[in-house]
Amino acid sequence: MSDDPRTLVSTDWLAAHLKDPDLRILDASWYLPGVERDPRAEYDAAHIPGARFFDIDEISDARSDLPHMAPPAEKFMSRMRAMGVGDGHQIVVYDGAGIQSAPRVWWLFRLMGHRDVAVLDGGLPKWQAEGRAVEDMPPVVKDRHLTVRFQNHLVRDVTQVSQAAKLGSTQIVDARAAGRFRGDAPEPREGLRAGHVPGSRNVPFTGLLNSDKTMKTPDETRAVFETAGVDVTKPVITTCGSGITAAILSLALERLGNNSWSLYDGSWAEWGMFPTVPVATGDA
Repeated sequence: MSDDPRTLVSTDWLAAHLKDPDLRILDASWYLPGVERDPRAEYDAAHIPGARFFDIDEISDARSDLPHMAPPAEKFMSRMRAMGVGDGHQIVVYDGAGIQSAPRVWWLFRLMGHRDVAVLDGGLPKWQAEGRAVEDMPPVVKDRHLTVRFQNHLVRDVTQVSQAAKLGSTQIVDARAAGRFRGDAPEPREGLRAGHVPGSRNVPFTGLLNSDKTMKTPDETRAVFETAGVDVTKPVITTCGSGITAAILSLALERLGNNSWSLYDGSWAEWGMFPTVPVATGDA
């Protein structure tokens, strides 16, 4: 793969840059409700040297009833300062599933106006499979100021998605598994209707990954989107269950040169419980 410090870097790239003074590594592991894994405990036991733990659920909007919504700019700034992450840093984000939740944090940094951030291709599993070093000690942290320039065009709310669905003005692409998209499979969160946003297309995020959880090549990625009926040259709103894996689609689109994407932060956790918006079932 071609390393790009603004989208995706390989384990070889990270190993070569591990001692760079302005590199900051973030462990952004997160798992669906019901998955018996504790990301913080796993980080404490073994993480890439120098990595800080990014708690997706805590670094979120505490005022919202929805899970891990994007935090206010002030909260994001204060949390990053406390983690020693700030202006002038090259950031690399990884997770313990390979590629699952790390792109969410890549998107959060982009939302806050920071472009020097990449996801580690294959994540911690690939790093460890290659026999590379891990440690159990927390890094020494020094405060660093982070400037935020909020990028409104990278996020969408239920009203904007509803309008896009009605007008057909922007493609809506859902990263959930096909069964959840069709409405055949139950949602992991209780109380949600089954199905998808009317008019949306389904590109399960797993279809963008190889067996080792690295991302497919740009040509293979383009083919996956096109097979699902998505024009990768036109605007896209990405969505999923709660705004986590939608960011994998956003990252994939960015790698294809599509700068006209945004992410529906509330995703199905919001749409599926909203009584006044329509729900479609079956295939796209």
